[in-house]
Amino acid sequence: MTKRPARVYADTSVYGGVFDEEFQTVSRAFFDEVRSGRFAIVVSDIVREEVFGAPHPVRILFAQISDLAELAEVDEEVLDLRSAYLGAGIVGHKSLADALHVAVATVSRCDVIVSWNFQHIVNWEKIPLYNEINKAKGYREIAIHTPQQVIRYENEDF
Repeated sequence: MTKRPARVYADTSVYGGVFDEEFQTVSRAFFDEVRSGRFAIVVSDIVREEVFGAPHPVRILFAQISDLAELAEVDEEVLDLRSAYLGAGIVGHKSLADALHVAVATVSRCDVIVSWNFQHIVNWEKIPLYNEINKAKGYREIAIHTPQQVIRYENEDF
């Protein structure tokens, strides 16, 4: 039986991370695994909009990855879930986009979100709150990790 690739939503920070000295090695390894087929990448218009204002190399990378990706729509269902996160006080109105990333990944049935956003997404206090709302709204829990936590390392036996 062939295992299906994990459906992964990468927020904008991961694309930018490829060109950031602190995050580039791991971010590049993550996108190498996307290209190899280990992950089925999901993108959204919110990432596209955020990348639009990014430096040219980030836009080029996003365009390349988008060719491999499934596009998840930001629809009324996603906006309702985002509103539930805001209503629960998980994030404030200044972090609408962060809540939207989590909502679109959840509604599109991704297995995991990867992000370098430690304040509003990959935050040990917020992750269970997002998942509490997800369960209350009839969605399954979603894993939220950094790219470093999901890539394979050479010494792993698989």
